[in-house]
Formats: sequence, C-alpha cells, structure tokens
Amino acid sequence: MPVTITPLTPVFAGEVGTIDLRQVHDRQSLEALRTGMDKYAVLVFHDQNFTDQEQLDFAQRFDGTLHARTSSSAIGSNRFGNEALADVSNVDRDGKIRDANNRMRASSVGNRLWHTDASFVDPPGRYSMLSARVIPPVRADTEFADMRAAYDALDEETRASLEGLRVYHSIVYSRHVLGFDFNEDERDKLKGAIHPLVRTIPTSGRRALYLASHAEHVVDWQVPEGRLLLRDLIDHATQPHFIYRHIWRPHDFVIWDNRCTMHRARPFDDKTHRRELRRTTTLDLPLPVSA
Repeated sequence: MPVTITPLTPVFAGEVGTIDLRQVHDRQSLEALRTGMDKYAVLVFHDQNFTDQEQLDFAQRFDGTLHARTSSSAIGSNRFGNEALADVSNVDRDGKIRDANNRMRASSVGNRLWHTDASFVDPPGRYSMLSARVIPPVRADTEFADMRAAYDALDEETRASLEGLRVYHSIVYSRHVLGFDFNEDERDKLKGAIHPLVRTIPTSGRRALYLASHAEHVVDWQVPEGRLLLRDLIDHATQPHFIYRHIWRPHDFVIWDNRCTMHRARPFDDKTHRRELRRTTTLDLPLPVSA
C-alpha cells in the first residue's frame, strides 16, 4: 500500500495521504510509516474509523508492546476493560460529562501542561496513537513541539553542558504542581523513573531534548537549579516556530514519537461539550524484527 506524506510545517509533522490503517498489515507499508515517523515525528491520518480492538491491533502491529501503567489506572478502573487503551475523554463510565469536582477530571487537567507520555515509567513511551471518536463543536486542539529542532537550535556551549545529565520524572510531581494529589496507594503505583536529558533516536541518529511537566529534578543537582534549567529548556523548546497545532476532526488518528516531541491539550468548555478520544502508547523497547 503506497504511503505519501505532505509536510505540515517547515520543521516537522506530516499528513499522510489516503490510507486505511485497519488494512495495513504488510511489512513494506509499516516500514514506510516508521520511516515517516523518523522524519516527521508526528503523522496525521484522516478518516480512520477504528473500533477499540482495531486500534489496539494496529498499535501492536506497528510497534509491539503497549503501555498500561497509566496514571488513570492508578486512580480507578478503565471503563474499556483494558488499561492499554487510555480513555482521553471528559465523560464518566456512564457517558455523562464529568463535573468540575470529579477526581479524574482534576487529574486530566494536567494534560494541558507540556509533557511526553509515559516518561514517568521505565521503559518510557515511544509512539502514542490518538483516535478521535467524539469531537466537540468548539476548538479543542492539541499542540506538539519538536524537541529535535529545539536541541539543534541550542548553542554549542549549552549542548555540551547538557551531556550526561539525567532527570527524574514523576507524574505525582506534575499533578501536585497543579494542586492535584494522589493518595498513598496511588503514589505507590506511580514511582517515577530516571531518563537522560538528551536522547539519541537510534533509527534516525538525531538528538532531542527529553523534557516534560513530569520532569521533577536533575539528578545530582540542587533541586532549585535543576528545575530552573528544565523550565528554561521547556520555554526554549515551545517557541512558536517549533510547534504544530492540530485541529481535530472526527476519526482523525495522530501518531507521535514521545522520544522527540512534547505535546499539550488546549482548553475548551469541557463541562459543556463531550470530547472522547482513545490513546494507545507503545513502550520504548527494541523495534520488532518483523511486522
């Protein structure tokens, strides 16, 4: 199945031409999509009418092992019965819009911070895949930032100063910053993880900043100094020329590489309008030998 990709910005992100991912099983097409991910880091597909099982099946075909240790699974059970299918929505188990005091809603507000999925576990997330099922009548966009271009734009002295630094990532920290606190049992399930501040993407050779709202401190640094460094780098990486803003429409399917992007949800009136998306995220393990 031929794969054509049109750039969406001068820096990154591409729109894939007509294709039905439910029917993509052949090695050649899957490899072409992976090559597209290496180049663009974010790929946009339209008119992908997935069922939940079809989305799970495609995610496993594309990249193998799925992430299931989400923060939502620590708070409560998944309404789909599978923690690998993350419920990115503003509705409860009965399909009703969550009220302002709902704990799941309070935690999900943290998605408006710049982050990368599953950086708080080890192995962390590699590809995230988000399927738009119900889109509100108002804008509810998602923004992406290219952390490769952000790294390339740093001066040589700054890049050298970042070599070898490691960062502790914790979703308990990022949620606490906004005033949401997990209870003791929930915290026990969300221990956090340490990752390099600069990563090299093996399949492309490009280097990227690895940042997120979950980045709590730089290992072996004084906490205030480390947090100031992380804040400065996030400010640098989220300048407008590093950003692609996706305007959702029904049945859009977006794949992004968490190793070299950050993203954030933009606010909308989520106490009035329903918005339902499903996310699958793969773990950053060695790529499958065969499709």
